Amino acid sequence: MGYGLLTRSIDLASAHTHTHTHTLFTATMTDNNLPTLADADICLSDSQLEVLKKQYIREGEYVTEQTRFNYAWGLIKSKNRREQTQGVLLLTEIYREVPDRRRECLFYLAVGHFRLGNYNDARKFNESLLEFEPNNSQAYALRQQIDDRVAKEGYIGMAIVGTVAAVGTIILTSLLKKK
Repeated sequence: MGYGLLTRSIDLASAHTHTHTHTLFTATMTDNNLPTLADADICLSDSQLEVLKKQYIREGEYVTEQTRFNYAWGLIKSKNRREQTQGVLLLTEIYREVPDRRRECLFYLAVGHFRLGNYNDARKFNESLLEFEPNNSQAYALRQQIDDRVAKEGYIGMAIVGTVAAVGTIILTSLLKKK
C-alpha cells in the first residue's frame, strides 16, 4: 500500500479554526501509482507548503508516517533550496525507518536530489527504483532528464573551460609579445 498522497487529490484542513480546506494537487497517475515526472516537478505555493508544515508541527512527537511523507514531498516541491534539502533529509529518514515505504521514497529522493543538482545521488536512487521496478516509466523519464542535465552541464562546463583557456592564451600571447 502506498501513500494516499500519491493516489488521489489531497484535502487538508487549513491551520485556521474554520472548516475551509485546501486541495494541494491532483496528480496524473500512472499504472505504478506514482505521479508523472511533470507532476512531481511542479512547485507548491508557500501557502500550500504552510498547510503541510502546520500539520507536521501539530502532530509533534507523534507525527504519522503519512504526515512526514506529505511534508517531505511538499518540501521537495519547494522553490527554496534549503527546504528541498530538508525534504530529502526527511525522506531519507522514512526510507531507513519504514521498509515498506522505500519504493515511494526512492522516486522522491531521486527527484529531490535532481532538483538540488545532486545528479549522482539522483541517479543512484533512480537506478535502485529501476532494480525493483524495471518497467517503471517515471523512473525511465527521470533517468533521461538526469542524463540530459548532466550532458548539458558538461557542455556548459567545457565551454567555460574553453573560454578560460582562450582568454589565458590571449593574455599569455600579449605578455610574450611585449618582451
